[in-house]
Amino acid sequence: MARNTVRNPRSYDDIVRKTVIEPDTSIRPTREQEQAAREGFRALDPDEQVLHDRVVQALGTLGPDASRVTAEISRELVTLRGQVADVATLRRIEDAVAYLTGVETIHNQVVVAAS
Repeated sequence: MARNTVRNPRSYDDIVRKTVIEPDTSIRPTREQEQAAREGFRALDPDEQVLHDRVVQALGTLGPDASRVTAEISRELVTLRGQVADVATLRRIEDAVAYLTGVETIHNQVVVAAS
């Protein structure tokens, strides 16, 4: 019976050696960047960063009602998460984000619940 010699990579270097054609030409992330990646951080490209800034600015104009809502950007997709006190606030948030340039789709995961 053949023995399974495949093992899970144990470090960033193991992964790089198996996936990057020329590992010496790649830039290694810092320990902080590696930790952020493990926690789910995803760096935004310049267009996504511009859209993120627009969304944050739009949410900021809605006052303290929208302060518990966060936005995650992936290309033209905006995912809203958080909690608001009433449906009217939720509608204002949706409208403010929907009319921003660059927003194609909104995934609304905001919960309406009294604080």
